[in-house]
Amino acid sequence: MSQWPGTDEMMDWIRTIVARGIRRPGYPADTWTEQWAARKLRSFGLDVELEPVPVPRWLPRSAELTVRRDGQDAVGCGELRVQGFPLPFTAPSRGTTAPLVRLADAPAHPGALAVDELRLTELPQSYVRSLATSSYDPEGVFDTLVQTLPFGPRLNQVVEPALAAKSAGYVGALAFPWETRDYYVPYDAVERPIPGLWLRPSDTRRVLGLMDKGPCTGTLTTSSRLTDALSHNVVATLPGASDHWVIIASHHDAPWASAVEDGTGIALVLAAARHWSQVPREERPHNLLFLLTAGHMAHAAGTRAFLEAHRALLPDVVLQMHLEHAALRCVPQDGGLKPTADPEARWWFTTQEAPLEQLVHESITAERLRRSHILKPDVFSPMPPTDGAFFHPEGVRLVHFLSAPMYLVDSADTLDKVDTDGLLPLSRAAARIVRGTAGWVP
Repeated sequence: MSQWPGTDEMMDWIRTIVARGIRRPGYPADTWTEQWAARKLRSFGLDVELEPVPVPRWLPRSAELTVRRDGQDAVGCGELRVQGFPLPFTAPSRGTTAPLVRLADAPAHPGALAVDELRLTELPQSYVRSLATSSYDPEGVFDTLVQTLPFGPRLNQVVEPALAAKSAGYVGALAFPWETRDYYVPYDAVERPIPGLWLRPSDTRRVLGLMDKGPCTGTLTTSSRLTDALSHNVVATLPGASDHWVIIASHHDAPWASAVEDGTGIALVLAAARHWSQVPREERPHNLLFLLTAGHMAHAAGTRAFLEAHRALLPDVVLQMHLEHAALRCVPQDGGLKPTADPEARWWFTTQEAPLEQLVHESITAERLRRSHILKPDVFSPMPPTDGAFFHPEGVRLVHFLSAPMYLVDSADTLDKVDTDGLLPLSRAAARIVRGTAGWVP
């Protein structure tokens, strides 16, 4: 009988990863994590390869906005200086001075600094349930539960309206339910040719308050560096009872030291690898490939590299499973976020085949993974919003687990946000799904 790691051990893995610091693509902590994960997988008896993935390494330094009311000086209390976080992959600037205008007015003021008051999207779970193939909600909370997503209405495309308006710079004025400026969006690694920064909500209110008093001029100063780096996909294999394959994956990089994104994903993949390594080969339904990808925060660079390197394998893949974000739902409190005892809504993006959808539903129910929706992969967009999204247009059968708490791309993603009670049930549900594919063909 296979032994699962305990919850404490899985949390120790996550703590170990988080303790290394920020794991952006190409950062030392991410390099350390991929090597550490490879050693873990080898210790379970798997064959492990590290496959190189070129990634951009973005190093932010500082960001500042100075605002001055036109016709007044600092002595007249007409000046405000606030610190921000450089917008990822936007251009550095030693000082871009221009009129400040709200984003909606920017098209009429080319060359201005566009101020965008960004609010996170509120998603009623009753609406998601209406889109779902099925849901598991034994508490009956989906009628009233509203989820705060980690993105505004434009997702990663936050700068694009300012670019279209020929703005000189972008001021991301966060109107979030907690105090932060550490918002790692966009993370598609696309270089934007104007400077930008994020302001914490308290500074947003100060800047907008000054603008409401009359015309203002701003000076936007940002410092960052963009270089090339080499990361690696961690690829580990176990032989099974058929000639076909199941791929179980997550990613090892992150926007911050991030416990949920995706310290939990790494732990779920490691737990799966250890479980199946202790199952006799003849009882493994297929060959198993465990994948920890590089560069999720660079437009899923690792997943795209894996597909290019292993395209000949794809016709033999029975199932591709991604495991991401065992997260607790949080509520705002005193300028921060307080974890609740409840998981964030769980999304299971599942290829629309009745036997697979039934298998996923039965596995979720057996492990009592409440607040779960089974969704078709393209329910929100042409591909699922996961690190493994690019498997979908390849026609590979998939099950992608993901939750999207509001703090997902923020430095507020700390150890207290991990859904510790969900780690083992999620692991066991994933194993049930894999086991249920015995005898299936691609």
